[in-house]
Amino acid sequence: MDRGTERDGTATEYAATGRIPLAVVVVDRAGLVSHWSSGARRLFGATKEEAIGHPAVDLLPVSGALPEDDDISPYGPYGAYDDAGHDLETSLDGRLYYPTAGRARLTVPERDRVDVLWWAYPLVGPGPERLLVLGADVGRLQQEAAGEDPGFDRVAPAFALHTDFPGAEELASRLPEILPSMSVDESARIVGQILELGYPVLEFSQNDRVPVTPDWGVPRRVERRARRERAARAAAHGLPAPAEDPDDGEDLEYVAVRERLEFLNEVSGRIGTSLDLAQTIVEVSRAVVPRFTDVAGTYLREQVVAGEGFPDGVPDTTTMWHRVALEHTDEPGRWDDVVPVGEAMPFPAHTPFFQCMTTGEPVLVPRITPEMGHAIASQFEKRDIRPLITGRSMLVVPLKARNVVLGFMILLRHPERVEFNDMDRVTGAELAARAGLVLDNARMYTYQESVAETLQDSMLPQIPRRMAGCDITTRYLPGTLLGRVGGDWFDSVKLPGARTALVVGDVMGHGLNSAAKMGQLRTAVQTMAALDLPPAQLLRNLDDLAQRLGDNYLATCLYVVYDPLAGELRLANAGHIPPVLVRADSGHGELLDLPTGAPIGVGGVPFEEVRVRVEPGDRIVMCTDGLVELRGEDIGVRLAVLCESAAHPAASMDEACDTIIRALNPRGGRKDDVALLMARLNGIAPADVAVHRLALDPAEAGRARALVREQLRAWGLSRLADTAGLLVTELVTNAVRHSRDRPVELRLVRGETLLCEVDDDSHELPTLLDAGPDDTAGRGLRVVSTLARAWGTSRTGTGKTVWFELTLTPR
Repeated sequence: MDRGTERDGTATEYAATGRIPLAVVVVDRAGLVSHWSSGARRLFGATKEEAIGHPAVDLLPVSGALPEDDDISPYGPYGAYDDAGHDLETSLDGRLYYPTAGRARLTVPERDRVDVLWWAYPLVGPGPERLLVLGADVGRLQQEAAGEDPGFDRVAPAFALHTDFPGAEELASRLPEILPSMSVDESARIVGQILELGYPVLEFSQNDRVPVTPDWGVPRRVERRARRERAARAAAHGLPAPAEDPDDGEDLEYVAVRERLEFLNEVSGRIGTSLDLAQTIVEVSRAVVPRFTDVAGTYLREQVVAGEGFPDGVPDTTTMWHRVALEHTDEPGRWDDVVPVGEAMPFPAHTPFFQCMTTGEPVLVPRITPEMGHAIASQFEKRDIRPLITGRSMLVVPLKARNVVLGFMILLRHPERVEFNDMDRVTGAELAARAGLVLDNARMYTYQESVAETLQDSMLPQIPRRMAGCDITTRYLPGTLLGRVGGDWFDSVKLPGARTALVVGDVMGHGLNSAAKMGQLRTAVQTMAALDLPPAQLLRNLDDLAQRLGDNYLATCLYVVYDPLAGELRLANAGHIPPVLVRADSGHGELLDLPTGAPIGVGGVPFEEVRVRVEPGDRIVMCTDGLVELRGEDIGVRLAVLCESAAHPAASMDEACDTIIRALNPRGGRKDDVALLMARLNGIAPADVAVHRLALDPAEAGRARALVREQLRAWGLSRLADTAGLLVTELVTNAVRHSRDRPVELRLVRGETLLCEVDDDSHELPTLLDAGPDDTAGRGLRVVSTLARAWGTSRTGTGKTVWFELTLTPR
């Protein structure tokens, strides 16, 4: 409705700002009522239950004119609208395709005759055709106008006429600012339709909410004060006080609170759908645009984004804030280049943002003045953001949890939109409180998950992909239970004689306790493997250790020793899934038949060792039960799938492991963690091994040096002769000195590296000493540790082995 008119060439603005209650009715294509507002109930007398689904002609005034009698003479100004269009009945019959208006007098039960103005608008847009009918009480209109300028008593339905409008292009260009999410082409089409047809356009988007903020700031005292002012003006003109509707203030307050609660409830349902921090950030930003605001920028502390902790206390001007999300209804790209997501920056003390993040309270700026816009823009180097913010209403709300500010949101409304008010500030604070809690939960989950994964990674060894005579590939897949941490592990240990120990184990249970137990058991296995214990004896010792550590130490373990020189596997099992051996000649995978044994920690159960002959190119696959055990499926079927997938041809070891995982876990979502180890048993050719026996004579050190030089020359490794000869001399000298009865054995192995081993029958391991200038001994191992790529010592069943490796350097 027009709120002003011209009198004597002077525009007069109404002093009255009261609201006119409207009846809102929606009629479907069949003429049945589909919506009946509370205003319709008060105006027409029918309840919502009596109206919905019933013919509109039985409930609404359909005549196009009022009776001509004396009682209507005060309403003369309305007579001009008798012929504004067809009557309502024509509209209800579906024969009208443009808006119309009229007036009627009807009798409402238990009330006098009521004079009604009505407007009918066909709704054009997605979905079935509908008709929007608005009605107003003429008497109520006069009450609102009592005591005001006479121009107020002329109420028009505001139909546009065919007009030559020179500002059409400007209006079309500004419509996207007034109606967010509207393209320039669409706005030009709508303006053209308005000017051509001469009536308003009401459209609904199927995907977006109409971006109009509900009027939530209507306190009851304002309504009462307005009624008192109208009564005072009526008394000053000698008129009776206007009738008051005791339900108005209550209804407005009820609607305001209901709208606010519905909005907050809707936002709460849209955020926090997962514990993923990035997804939660996007959900929080999108929840408020465009219904509550037109632009929403989310900033978080640098440490929050990085998943780290941050110091206590209030943020200061040095605190870095990351822009993690930006949602807006402007044209695409308008904000992206000026304020890109991902940028980190501090905020000066004089800005509203600094005030928000230090006080933890919302900051409301009704309109950003040019001076404030300049102050805010001054922190952006080589970018002028003033056109984006000046003239807009701004609300800055803190994102905090447990009284700690994690970040804040900057909310902006277009200049044409109603300013943020105190009720919006309260709503924004409540919204931010809920969003802050959700973000903090996601942050803590991300932080704990990062800590758990770091712990798990630190406990799992970094296995070399190539060991003596074999290639190794591993996979660890965390489960989805209890922080993605479990007790599964794998390992490989270098043994004397170019042998390799392969281990896979699984501590029963999940979580940090299982991971801690796994770390202890894995360390124990490495220590005992270095003693070169037989597989069954190693498991026996591990079982004893688990019982000493406590009753809760239960684990399964598979321990395998591969001897590439002998072409043999020595295996022992402690309640674990047997390994799969894939034969190179047949390409067939089979489960090795091993004595099952009891899990580690049970105690009192013997372990047995099994020897299996292997050929170069064979592969062994060892895994934990998380890969093959699945609730509701037969374990035998799953083991058969394991054998089949392990034998599937693959271009590489990595692809072979991935093939197994895809076959046994096609959809993901495993609850248990998985450890998988695959080793290709290449063997070592006899031509790449040289073994010499040396007598217990100090002169044998020189003979050993000559043997090494000759062998390296034959292998084409003459460049290593001097270094290898020097180091072998040191080791043989020590071995001859400490050996008792058995001859010293020198072994050279050519593989990925040059391996030199010296065996003797002494069980005393040499140690690295810090020899002084006057010492006559203790420099040998210092020379070895300096020149060798790697070196070490280990006990054997008959004594000890001291070894070193050199990187191959062909001549």
